[in-house]
Amino acid sequence: MAKIEPANGLKSAESRKSLRGTTESLALTDGEGNPFGSDSELNAYTSERQTDKYGFIGGAQQYSEHSAENIPPEVLRQREAKWLDMLNNWDKWMAKRHKKMKLRCQKGIPPSLRGRVWLYLSGGKVKREQHKGKFEELDSQAGDPKWVDVIERDLHRQFPFHEMFVARGGHGQQDLYRVLKAYTLHRPEEGYCQAQAPIAAVLLMHMPAEDAFWGLVQICEKYLPGYYSAGLEAIQLDGEILFALLKRVSPLAHRHLKKHKMDPILYMTEWFMCAFSRTLPWVSVLRVWDMFLCEGVKIIFRVGLVLLKCMLGSQDKLKTCQGQYETMELLKTIDTRYMQEGFLVREILELPVSERDIEKEHLASVRRWKETRGELHCKSLPRMHGAKAIMAAEPPSRQDLRQNPTIIVESPLATKSNGEDKERKKTKEEKNGKKNSSPTPVAAYLEPSEPSPLLKDTALLGSNQSLSSTEHDTYL
Repeated sequence: MAKIEPANGLKSAESRKSLRGTTESLALTDGEGNPFGSDSELNAYTSERQTDKYGFIGGAQQYSEHSAENIPPEVLRQREAKWLDMLNNWDKWMAKRHKKMKLRCQKGIPPSLRGRVWLYLSGGKVKREQHKGKFEELDSQAGDPKWVDVIERDLHRQFPFHEMFVARGGHGQQDLYRVLKAYTLHRPEEGYCQAQAPIAAVLLMHMPAEDAFWGLVQICEKYLPGYYSAGLEAIQLDGEILFALLKRVSPLAHRHLKKHKMDPILYMTEWFMCAFSRTLPWVSVLRVWDMFLCEGVKIIFRVGLVLLKCMLGSQDKLKTCQGQYETMELLKTIDTRYMQEGFLVREILELPVSERDIEKEHLASVRRWKETRGELHCKSLPRMHGAKAIMAAEPPSRQDLRQNPTIIVESPLATKSNGEDKERKKTKEEKNGKKNSSPTPVAAYLEPSEPSPLLKDTALLGSNQSLSSTEHDTYL
């Protein structure tokens, strides 16, 4: 077992190298490890590159036609309509039609609704409604200097080839700082762990800072409890679970890793702690997260098992891995064909690993831990296996699930209707001898379920992000 010092972060040399390796290898760095070197170099670089459909301007995670499945526009519109109906009746779908919802998550959440659906699946929407003003309160506080300093040093390392985070001090890095700092104030006993930054960054690509904060809270407390606590005991336990499940999924890969004394924490730490956000092509990351937030951590285990089986599951592949070093290098450079969206999703869905399997191995791992190392120091909360379990553990009210209008537009239809209402009201008041003392508001608040004309240059309130990043209306 690799030695993990009892501190908040990845302290072993191998683990630290693993967690930092991906973004630093993608970035153009100066002598201090900062991406791009200087602001002038950054501007010169970005001006010559075009962003892809997900906002990447380069790097290994940039969109590739070969790694993605193309969905016809009419199919996408039909899916959007279905998801809008699900969002408007979330409690009924979760209670009575969860299997259908799971199938739709497996097909992929429509990009225009992904941020809103993620917030609902994770329970972040309910948490936000139940703790109104909490994020603003945390955001206004200075934060512990110990964590603030570490967070500031990590900001530029998160997706350095994404347009949101490429600029030093840009709105993406500012929001990332706000979310991570707020979490350290929310959970001071846990503080900050480097692997939380890419999780928060992925959320920020799809939702405003407050929503990303509650999404991060849910992932840390419900989906991956204990992963970011001192000592990293939870991730070590899940490494042992992964290794035990591998014996059933790919005995050949299991024997090879055991023969060379490859402790799971050497190769699975970044995979699990970052939920594969820094490992897979971006289209695959999004599909994995759609399923992960719906079905829970079993999806993360399945991805890890698929990659290990594909890379180490045959004699031909093992011919080039004669030792620990060669095996580690192979797992750091996974063949792209195994990470492509279509192939990976099919393999994930076909792998017979359930929540019961994971819990069974978890109990066995805890028992072995106590026999060899004594009691666990970190008493993390019970793990929730997906959206349905989270909702069942803390049943929300209908008000908590209600979709709030977030876009205010000058609607000609609404203005005309308001004008007619005003005239009728004025006539009625004149008959009653009263004066109309307050003007009728011109702005119309649009509910997501109400189709309305989309006006050009509509401002998004409270967000610096694009329309697709907020809880917004979808115009079919």
